[in-house]
Amino acid sequence: MRTRSFALTFALPLAVVIAAVSPRPTRGIASVPESFASVAKAARPVVVNIFSTRVVRVPGSTGDPVEDFFRQFFGPGLPYRAQRQQSLGSGFIISSDGYVVTNAHVIALAQQIRVRLSTREEYEARVVGVDQKTDIALLKIRPKSPLPVAKLGDSDALEVGDWVVAVGNPFGLASTVTAGIVSAKDRVIGAGPYDDFIQTDASINPGNSGGPLLNLRGEVVGINSAIFSRSGGSIGIGFAIPINLAKKVIDELREHGRVIRGWLGVSIQDVTSDMTESFGLDRPRGALVVEVEPGSPAARAGIRRGDVIVEFNGVPIEESRQLSARIAELPVGRTVSVLLLRDGKERSLQVTIGESPEETIQETSRSAARTWGLVLTDLTPQLASRFRIPRGVRGAFIREILPGSPADRSGLQVGDVIRQVDRTPVNSAAACERALASAGDSVLLLVQRRQVSGYELLQREADEP
Repeated sequence: MRTRSFALTFALPLAVVIAAVSPRPTRGIASVPESFASVAKAARPVVVNIFSTRVVRVPGSTGDPVEDFFRQFFGPGLPYRAQRQQSLGSGFIISSDGYVVTNAHVIALAQQIRVRLSTREEYEARVVGVDQKTDIALLKIRPKSPLPVAKLGDSDALEVGDWVVAVGNPFGLASTVTAGIVSAKDRVIGAGPYDDFIQTDASINPGNSGGPLLNLRGEVVGINSAIFSRSGGSIGIGFAIPINLAKKVIDELREHGRVIRGWLGVSIQDVTSDMTESFGLDRPRGALVVEVEPGSPAARAGIRRGDVIVEFNGVPIEESRQLSARIAELPVGRTVSVLLLRDGKERSLQVTIGESPEETIQETSRSAARTWGLVLTDLTPQLASRFRIPRGVRGAFIREILPGSPADRSGLQVGDVIRQVDRTPVNSAAACERALASAGDSVLLLVQRRQVSGYELLQREADEP
């Protein structure tokens, strides 16, 4: 029996594929547009090409078969060389003075970013802020004159069956326009903790990432982000981040350079149908508390492991991801009500929202990791897919290795994931930073590289801090 497998694709193009696009047949329905020309004409000037360049360390090779044999069986003890890699994506302009929105995975690990306008003008871009959890990045360029600006619409007003238009640069083909319908809303595809995607059959391909999805009024209603595909090309299942979610993230990035999210301090999961009776529920609903972090807002409020949160701030909770989104959107310091079930009985508590510890440490200011020559970020589903990290692996993703550092002298590579520091598990970049801060002159790391894990020892030299 032949099984078919599908992959969630965020990767950028490896080859150019030319495909004929057949016009959508009309069926005599009055609401079917005769043409999308007006939408395309309005959108194309605000859509940009984004080129990102990064330098990676790859095994150097002289072509000697003996060298290749030793590298294969004894690991990366031989010299490495620097190699430049370029990625391609799309974006759109949101202000006349040069703010540009794109996907975080489009500029992941980039050391240089260039933006090309529809007029073929090119500008170097700086990163204003990145939010890995929603896969959104905000860039800034310095244009010579005011730029045309995209109109942001209301993604909540979209209905399944509405016509939408995608504009971007698939496979480097600038200003490509495709059309389709909204196939579904509120899709969860495992891309991050705040999954809430618009599904569309408008053709979206590698290189479209970061470009706009528009309604027939020419308003941006989504950010094209991912496709399901066996081949890497479009099969009519594409996903876009709703613009209403993106607006909040963009505003935070523009004001603070990061997204400040509320925090409760609980690990949660859905209540399955076979659990309902055990927790005194009439049907599967609510968010089951699996773990409460000591000293967290949840712990201070009296929330315990095994509680089922069924209402939060007056809003019924049907599933765990709904609670995560509600917590994240609340301002730090807000006190809200929580209705939960414990031993089959309802209890009402008050909890004061804290700030997520993961958001309080920015990548650029993490000094302990840098003393070892490491620039870290959280491992996201997009990075795990791109670097072939197995499912279930958690840790700190190495996005850059500083030249001449202990990490540079070791066998570590960009794309490795640090899972343990001196035998202590680390599940995030922030946790890894804290562990490295308390290390001595040497530190033992458990590292995941694609499908293989192994230990790596970093050692400081006498003149290093």
